[in-house]
Amino acid sequence: MEKNLNLFLADLVVEYHKLQNFHWYVKGKNFFPLHAKLEELYNGINKMIDENAENILIIGGKPVGSLKNFLALSEIKEEEEKYLSEEYILKEVITDFNYLLDKVKKIKKEADELSEYIISASMDDYIKYFSKILWMLNQSMDN
Repeated sequence: MEKNLNLFLADLVVEYHKLQNFHWYVKGKNFFPLHAKLEELYNGINKMIDENAENILIIGGKPVGSLKNFLALSEIKEEEEKYLSEEYILKEVITDFNYLLDKVKKIKKEADELSEYIISASMDDYIKYFSKILWMLNQSMDN
């Protein structure tokens, strides 16, 4: 459980910085709403980072804390510092959030099997969060 929570923590930290980078470098006709939405998203991820680290401590574990370790453990990759299209940013966020949603579902399953109720309840909240955001982001895409 601790290992999977630390992998999730690393993914959240990298995603936080990736969203912040997108927020700084978004460009296009929908700059204002996307700029604001990205800030909302990275603030939401920041809250999850703290909650997840605290959950690791609650179960007697030790959360990863160094940038070196976050980057080594995360499956989410950093983004370059450059201006990016709205479409590219939205596709990247959708891809990353689908990955994070799958990850929290797996952690929830493990938590349920181990009767780790606090972890399971947190994952329920994250499943709802990522599912709702993904629905919204997909609605904004031209299909």
